[in-house]
Amino acid sequence: MATIHKCSMRKSEFLVIAAVSMIAGCSLYDYQNRKQPTDKPPKQVYQPTPSPSFSGHSIGEAPDFSAINNVTAKKRAFFNYLRPGIAFENQRVLKERRRLDTIRNHFLAGEVSPQDQDYAIALSKRYRVKLTPSGINQQWLDQMLHRVDVIPEALVLVQGANESAWGTSRFATQANNYFGQWCYSSGCGVIPLQRGEGMTHEVAKFSSVQQSIEGYFMNVNRNKAYEELREIRYQRHLRGESLTDTTAAIALTQGLLKYSERGEAYVKDLQTMIRHNKSFWKDHLK
Repeated sequence: MATIHKCSMRKSEFLVIAAVSMIAGCSLYDYQNRKQPTDKPPKQVYQPTPSPSFSGHSIGEAPDFSAINNVTAKKRAFFNYLRPGIAFENQRVLKERRRLDTIRNHFLAGEVSPQDQDYAIALSKRYRVKLTPSGINQQWLDQMLHRVDVIPEALVLVQGANESAWGTSRFATQANNYFGQWCYSSGCGVIPLQRGEGMTHEVAKFSSVQQSIEGYFMNVNRNKAYEELREIRYQRHLRGESLTDTTAAIALTQGLLKYSERGEAYVKDLQTMIRHNKSFWKDHLK
């Protein structure tokens, strides 16, 4: 859990950051004194996915966020550290989306090429949307157009801050895990200190923070638990509304009710964090 120094912040800032740190460091990972869920929590499942576009990109070693006592400086350091990695993932997804739009146009014109088909096969594997033996069809396109799209920077940043206690949690520092993802094979990650009786999950260990960011993007973009987020985003896309500003970030939080067992309270925490940190966003949320 993050160490908070009251002398370097306003009282309101202290209360918000302390609350977020407590949530990230405790309730999202530890299920002590709770019944074991009958289903695996959907938000935590991590499964590596081959990514030709990954190309070993890395944002480098994380700073020691626990050593930064000034809250504003800590926030700035945290956001600036993750931003390049988030931009990289959004650029990758945007490239995939543009290629997918081209395939859709070719399909509607009855001009699907062998190259289109090959790319569709690769994209199907990555986003786990099965192609029929006959290849590309409207149903496949509809599912893919919901899944292959960008995620607002502000949303990714506040979830990273919430889940990792501003980069200071044991899972962030020991496993490069900034988004609270679990895995279920022995030795796949870090065992939570207060793992509930009978539970076998570990907190997934990533080879880099960049891989953690990629894992988050793929989790949100293809996990059944976040269909609502993708529908909200898809409708904004159809209306020509921004998918990257902070208004979009707040709108998409409504699709994250299943990311935490806290449900609506978790969503409200994210919305509060987005608004409270408005000075850090490029569009300066009003």
